[in-house]
Amino acid sequence: MTSSGTNPGALPGSAAWELLLPAASAPARARGRFLQAALREAIRAGRLAPGTRLPSSRELAKDLGVSRGLVTEAYEQLAAEGYLRSGRGAGTWVGGAVRAASPRARDLAPRPRGVRVDFVPGSPDLALFPRAAWAAAQREVLAELPHRDLGYPDPRGLPRLRSALAELLARRRGAVADPERIVVVSGVAQAATLLGFVLHGRGMREIGVEDPGSPQHDGLYAAAGMGTVPLPLDDEGLALRPLFDAGVRAVVTTPAHQYPTGIAYSAERRTRLLDWARSVDGLLLEDDYDGDFRYDRAPVGALQGLDPERVAYMGSVSKSLAPGLRLGWLLVPESLADDVVDRKRTMDLGHPALDQAAFARFLERGDYDRQLRRCQRAYRERRDVLVAALAEHFPHARVSGIAAGLHAIAELPESYGPESRFAERVAAAGVAVRPLGECTHARGDGSVVRLVLGYAQLSPARIREGVRLMAEALQG
Repeated sequence: MTSSGTNPGALPGSAAWELLLPAASAPARARGRFLQAALREAIRAGRLAPGTRLPSSRELAKDLGVSRGLVTEAYEQLAAEGYLRSGRGAGTWVGGAVRAASPRARDLAPRPRGVRVDFVPGSPDLALFPRAAWAAAQREVLAELPHRDLGYPDPRGLPRLRSALAELLARRRGAVADPERIVVVSGVAQAATLLGFVLHGRGMREIGVEDPGSPQHDGLYAAAGMGTVPLPLDDEGLALRPLFDAGVRAVVTTPAHQYPTGIAYSAERRTRLLDWARSVDGLLLEDDYDGDFRYDRAPVGALQGLDPERVAYMGSVSKSLAPGLRLGWLLVPESLADDVVDRKRTMDLGHPALDQAAFARFLERGDYDRQLRRCQRAYRERRDVLVAALAEHFPHARVSGIAAGLHAIAELPESYGPESRFAERVAAAGVAVRPLGECTHARGDGSVVRLVLGYAQLSPARIREGVRLMAEALQG
């Protein structure tokens, strides 16, 4: 189609041809009607915005291979309806009387609707995000970042960030952290999927998962073609006999603070798990989802530090900064490193360089350590408030798993059960909770109510309000 000069509001030739081509292909008797309908629909849908200049009737007729009279008639009809406007010698334009319905983008983020107090675990307090310090880090790296670092990055991550992460993980988590074996990822979810693809490529088809455990694990590994085998726990961690009987060669674990029970694997159990991995030429996938938050016990070092060749270590800033940053790390055994890096390269060509550089600066300046100390104080207070509120309103409740992490397990007497009915009643009062049964593969609905209560995302006042609303709902 002929160009409409240099007017910025003119209809691009290719766009007009594509919009109107079906009309030009219509049967001869219906061609005028089809052309009018095509123009009308394009204006209603917003594909032709108000103020867009249309080609002259002569130009459009020539490009479409139709008579000029047919185009002139279409223009006159749509002008009479208010879709177009024209002036002698000024051309034809899309009018402003018809307001196209602007398509709205839906928000599919997992946010609760109609909830007054949300105890479902998984999120930190996003109001604690250090906006000023993060903005300062971003400004500084934008000013100093070499131009070459804006190109496609090393799929493992910027060397500067991997070096800073190696120092952090060795110092805070006792990991054996070689920067050459750290891969920067979009959170633990991508780390798990990467490992799933690599293990699948090596012939594995099943992976063991803790039961109870994270509800997300099944879907993550299924995306990589891996089935999951639920493995029960005892008081020390993964139960050994079911593990040996399962026949798997890879297991996902949360040994520092098991999700959701809150137990820490005993030293003996950690040793026995590593013995198992060596005996089957297997791998332990360590999800250190909240390893930096300890209140009433000494920090438990990463399992990876005991045998770096039998443990793949995963962590992120989702609990310490914000899940929306999509920043995490994967520390892989040497035997898997090349395959993981190749898979990361084909998956997304590497993590965004500016985000990596900002986080590296954030680590180097000590801002991350300061953030962890700030969160530690806030979350300890909220844990204490939750325990006190439960004692006040549910005096027979047993609370466990509170020495570390961002959630607690509350076990209530049978008179409050079953779990599903309890959740329904408190939901009617505007309180969202996660029954422990939702974290098991059996999806049980026991008479004893056991709840996984997240408290990090709630202020002390909201925690008190939520527990009070639960008690009032049950009394009603």
